[in-house]
Amino acid sequence: MSNNDWKSRLNVVYSTNPDFVYQTEQESEVETLPPQRQELRVWLDRKQRAGKQVTLVKGFVGSESDLRELASLLKSKCGVGGSAKEGEIIIQGDFRDRVVEILTRAGYKAKKAGA
Repeated sequence: MSNNDWKSRLNVVYSTNPDFVYQTEQESEVETLPPQRQELRVWLDRKQRAGKQVTLVKGFVGSESDLRELASLLKSKCGVGGSAKEGEIIIQGDFRDRVVEILTRAGYKAKKAGA
């Protein structure tokens, strides 16, 4: 990509220093904790989903790629669809017991949460 990306430098004051090099802030990737240190909560939810139930897995600490990889594992083991975004995994349907079982077999600390 071009080194002259003006959008990343909006609201920057002009510098008269000829040696000045503007550095943009790099978003740091969160380091993924090992499965033994992850404390995941598995919820059953139907709010704002037109009455359809979904299984939510919250509490994952790590990169988005590792989150998507774990979501893919859960979706394939349950045989359903879902998604992974913003630190939580959404599995379509009521698979709370099965998801907790799969996660504990994979070495994660997983508990049922919610009513």
